[in-house]
Amino acid sequence: MRAFMVKLPSGARYWTVVDDDLVVVSDADAYLRHLRFGRDAAELTTKSYAGAIALFLRWCARTGRDWPVGVEHLGLFMTWLVHAVPATGADAGRDLGEVVAGPGARPVRGARRVNVVLTAVRGFVVHAVSSGNAPAGLMPLLYELADEWDLPEAARREDGLIPWRLRARHRRHEPDAAVNRASDEDIVMLLHACRSARDRLIVLLMARAGLRRGELCGLRRSDVHVLGDSRPLGCEVEGAHLHVARRDNPNQAWAKSRRQRVVPLDALVVRALDTYALERLDHQGASGGDFLVVNLFREPLGAPMRPDALNELLRAASGRAGLAVGVTPHQLRHAFGSNLADAGGRLDEIAELLGHRSMASSQVYMHPDPARLRRAVEAVPTPRAGDGADR
Repeated sequence: MRAFMVKLPSGARYWTVVDDDLVVVSDADAYLRHLRFGRDAAELTTKSYAGAIALFLRWCARTGRDWPVGVEHLGLFMTWLVHAVPATGADAGRDLGEVVAGPGARPVRGARRVNVVLTAVRGFVVHAVSSGNAPAGLMPLLYELADEWDLPEAARREDGLIPWRLRARHRRHEPDAAVNRASDEDIVMLLHACRSARDRLIVLLMARAGLRRGELCGLRRSDVHVLGDSRPLGCEVEGAHLHVARRDNPNQAWAKSRRQRVVPLDALVVRALDTYALERLDHQGASGGDFLVVNLFREPLGAPMRPDALNELLRAASGRAGLAVGVTPHQLRHAFGSNLADAGGRLDEIAELLGHRSMASSQVYMHPDPARLRRAVEAVPTPRAGDGADR
């Protein structure tokens, strides 16, 4: 079993699951098609889910279970996920790999990766049950009733009632960890290492506006409004800002969220936009077109940049900046979220600016960093003799 990319005559693409004879697994394919076209999920989402479902189906086949029976033993599947070494080379996607367990054996997959796989498997099973292709008795094996006591306070209901919701039965605990963000010093070094105004704008749009790489590469010039009053453009939003919207793009850029959002722009980003506009005019063949970030130094000139190109750009800039570890697009986005929280931004504001569907996704930014904790302790006055304090 392995994930396999499918391109339809319309040009739309999604990922499915095929067996060792390249025969499509119908139940998995039905769910992944529904996810891509019925739920409007990104192609990359179907790729991730197809890989996860392939892992589950491969484990079922190896252990001699039909997949509905495998659902009854998800605990065993979780144990295998933690300890089974992924196959590589010619056997990738076919052989299960060696199961490494015993004293001292380090987990092969972390808790976060295991939970991502389980999320995909649960979606696959729920779709099969709702389509009548699997018994309804599988649902209680996946979920239990739970209240909302473990949700962040901002995500709870305001009326004081206790609503019930479904909670997944199988989930590994993910230990709290600091956000893997780019430091402000790294961002400044990256900006100095950029070789063009376009590259500096890209860094700033991720670090100062929190854009995902797919959202950035899908931006049109018409999405960016830098006037103080945009009403002549048919936009009621005041001040400099940009609109993030999901579209089908020729460069495979994709906005993760279905809901459009508006992100205000500060003076640094506006200045970078102006500088880039002048630079783009100097490159014949790249000055036209409505995409914001385009190829200026490689063919085809003026074509919208691919999301993968942003990783290459940051990797090269990190090397020129002398950074020991290269900065990634998502680390710049994390820097934006962390800086919002450090500046006093509320949870709902952070969620809106980052385009999070659930405020629980933004909760990670509300944990103060060690430097802020130390400053808080050092700000406490030192007690002195004779100040009236109890001794």
